[in-house]
Amino acid sequence: MKKEVISLNKNKMKELIDKNLMVIATLFFSGAFIAGKFSIAEFPVYSLTFFRFLIAAVVLFLIILKRGEDLTLKRTDIPRIILLSLLGMVGYHVLFFTALKYTSSVNTSLIAATNPIMTTIMASLFLKEKFPKKSIVGISLSFLGVAIIVTNGSLDMIKNMDFNIGDISMLFAVLFFSLYFIVLKGIVGRVAPIKLTFYVFLFCIILLIPMVIYENPMSYLPQTTWMGWSSLIYMSIFASVIAYLIQQVSVKRIGPAKTSLYVNLVPLFSMIMAYFILGEVITVPKILAGFMIIAGVIITLRSKR
Repeated sequence: MKKEVISLNKNKMKELIDKNLMVIATLFFSGAFIAGKFSIAEFPVYSLTFFRFLIAAVVLFLIILKRGEDLTLKRTDIPRIILLSLLGMVGYHVLFFTALKYTSSVNTSLIAATNPIMTTIMASLFLKEKFPKKSIVGISLSFLGVAIIVTNGSLDMIKNMDFNIGDISMLFAVLFFSLYFIVLKGIVGRVAPIKLTFYVFLFCIILLIPMVIYENPMSYLPQTTWMGWSSLIYMSIFASVIAYLIQQVSVKRIGPAKTSLYVNLVPLFSMIMAYFILGEVITVPKILAGFMIIAGVIITLRSKR
């Protein structure tokens, strides 16, 4: 009896640790929206994406070497991995950094939170997955929240079609990332997650080389400050590698459903960080939109389960 109680307490303790770790991972993910604001002021869009994943790929490679994992790939998997790089790394992050250039980090994080909604729609279109009728409520609620963000709660913006290019760019970024998840479903069971992530990063770096040369690194690197580099390193190591590894451990120990709920905290944490670090104004329409998006995502995920 005592052994069973001790075993139960240990399991509860492990779950509590995993939950706390997932909160840390969520904070790291949230910080990327703030760090991106600093780094985009000093790096061109393509170069910023390139350097972020160059550093992340090097760190991942060292981890893989230490773990002694096999790095061989099947030729049949390479085209799909290249497509993953184009959609989820090059496409999403170029649009993400473009968005940060023209709109607030609060807006980008709130729009990014609709990713599960967009993925649900894309899965029903391309994978012919069953579209739960109950999820229509959640999807409608989330997109209404996005509409409030894009229009800033003003009907005049709709009449004049005067939308912020950053908000529109982030909407397309979410579309690219949802397509990334659709492609990912066809390969995730065949290649180890950490190895797959490394190669997705690696192909992203290779694909971006021509654009980095075009942006002429010597025109901006000599003027880059420690703030630019530190924010870039933060996104590479903390928001990419460490947060990703924590998430993988969390999925394994407490399951994908509980883990996914923590990701819904990203807009909230980003909003708080943006207020205190960047001094961004948090308006009532943005708070309302945030609640609507998160509520919509939770309703949609529950209806799918």
